Amino acid sequence: MLPFQFAQGNDGGGAVAAVGEALRWTDKVWNKIADPDMWLNIMFSSIRIIIIFIITRIVIKVVYRIIDRSMERKQEGKIRVNPRRFVTVGELLKNATSITCNFIMILLLLSEINIQVGPLLASAGVLGLAIGFGAQGLVKDVITGFFIILEDQFAVGDVIQTGTYKGTVEVIGLRTTKLVSWQGEVHIIPNGAIASVTNYSMSNSLAVVDIPMKADLSLDESVHLVKKSLVGIEERDLNIVKVPDVLGIQSMSTSEYVVRIVAECMPNSRASVERQIQGDVKKTLEYHEMSHQAALEQAVALEKDEGDGTGGA
Repeated sequence: MLPFQFAQGNDGGGAVAAVGEALRWTDKVWNKIADPDMWLNIMFSSIRIIIIFIITRIVIKVVYRIIDRSMERKQEGKIRVNPRRFVTVGELLKNATSITCNFIMILLLLSEINIQVGPLLASAGVLGLAIGFGAQGLVKDVITGFFIILEDQFAVGDVIQTGTYKGTVEVIGLRTTKLVSWQGEVHIIPNGAIASVTNYSMSNSLAVVDIPMKADLSLDESVHLVKKSLVGIEERDLNIVKVPDVLGIQSMSTSEYVVRIVAECMPNSRASVERQIQGDVKKTLEYHEMSHQAALEQAVALEKDEGDGTGGA
């Protein structure tokens, strides 16, 4: 009986110790669960988290509304408006606002759950510094592209010249701008390399045409022919804003003189309007020359007939 009792005593002591340890752990858990201070802290932290989230959404909505109203005022105050440009700027500002507000919200939420945000901010600062040094060109291109859109320097469809490149703007991005020349070449230019821009599509153009005239034509006759050729030209070419002006003699020599014509036309239509004016004036001069030649031939024929009749008499 002694061995059995000894073994039974040993087993009973281990079981009692295990049960006691389990009870103590259970008591600790229960004490934690039943701790009113913990639940108060959780409740207040949850309330603060909800308040932070709601305030962040409200701030984002308010800033969105301010951006929309600002873009509407700028759009209404401009003479020449490209709505797509204002939409692009508004979306960029909204994205920047959303990212900034959500980042601040995340930091506040992490601090509410007792996570140290100091090391995270330090790591983000070091990472941002490394990215800034390694991608200075990219950052410059993005910032320049943003201000190109914001300041309304040019838009898609405008004809511009920057440096040695001239063409029609096909794409405006935050990093690059794509130009297509009149010969079909596509130029992809980093925005950071755009130092100055000449925009040919911002205002009306002025077509200037110099017409050489023979010296045997009088000035009044030449001006009359030119004006006659320009009658109704604004209906034949809708790019012409108003009837061209005949300024008079621009230059002269012993064999000819040059009559200058100027015409206000739509943006980026100067070349086509000049060709239209030259073609109309050329047709009028040809018709005048043919009529004059026919009149001379008719006069010569009449003189010859009269001479033949006199001789026969």
